[in-house]
Amino acid sequence: MIPLPLQIALAVLLDMLLGDSHRLPHPVQGIGLLAQKVEPLLRSRVSNQYLAGVIAMLTVVSVTALTGLILLKTADLLHPLAGDTVSILLLYSCLATRSLHDHAMEVYRPLSAGDLPTARLNVSMLVGRDTLNLDEAEVTRAAVESVAENTVDGCTAPLLFAFMAGPVGALAYKAVSTLDSTFGYRNERYLQFGWASARLDDLANLVPSRLTALLVPPAAFLIGLDWKNAWIIFKRDRHNHPSPNGGQIEAVVAGALRVRLGGINSYFGKPSSRPFMGESLQPLTSRQILQALHLMWLVYLLTALIGVTAIFFLHK
Repeated sequence: MIPLPLQIALAVLLDMLLGDSHRLPHPVQGIGLLAQKVEPLLRSRVSNQYLAGVIAMLTVVSVTALTGLILLKTADLLHPLAGDTVSILLLYSCLATRSLHDHAMEVYRPLSAGDLPTARLNVSMLVGRDTLNLDEAEVTRAAVESVAENTVDGCTAPLLFAFMAGPVGALAYKAVSTLDSTFGYRNERYLQFGWASARLDDLANLVPSRLTALLVPPAAFLIGLDWKNAWIIFKRDRHNHPSPNGGQIEAVVAGALRVRLGGINSYFGKPSSRPFMGESLQPLTSRQILQALHLMWLVYLLTALIGVTAIFFLHK
């Protein structure tokens, strides 16, 4: 039997080398399909939309975790090696670091080459804001903010849940994160129905976002970024964000890169203003996308190293 620390290490290696596999079914797709099936059913049968949203959230998270557990137990009955293989593949499917890297590079390459229209199009795949009229600085800001926030959502948080509860824990977290992306909008359609999903996502990321942010200054030091400013801006600006968790990582990344994040975003033609994080000590250019990616990778690997080491000694 392969111990959990080694399973997680192998999953991280697969994520680094392969990214999202288009040949294997991805749990996020299944979770999204389940959410889409559950929503109209509960909306039509439960008059209280808050309650309907709670039931939807509990159903999707429970079914996701139970499906993962059944897959693991069934494979383990066939052969212990089959159980280990399924476990590693499930863990790998919950990690999105290489995928995030590839998407961000699809913004960086045209932007650094002066192809602003392509960069605008590609960054629209990373963010929900309007991107058609963004200049180079705003395209960069959008990409950096997305990389920073998803360093938690797609990289370190699934790892932390895997350390605590193995592949079932990682899958449960992916269900929570996917539900927030599906239902967690503050608009008329989802203000009530999506409330439970959004609050559970806030709760699930409460610890991971802060632990991840604390790893950014040492990571910045190791790669020659401004670790002192990262710490200063983190302490000062981490609450300057609509999300209780998003500002933790975005503020510390802004400090490390010596740039200012936040400001005015447009959604479906309507401007939305956010408080600033960081100071404009240098202009936002495509170079900061690479720096944000370097931070992401190092923080991801540090999280994996610390977690694997901790589990190893706790179970020794």
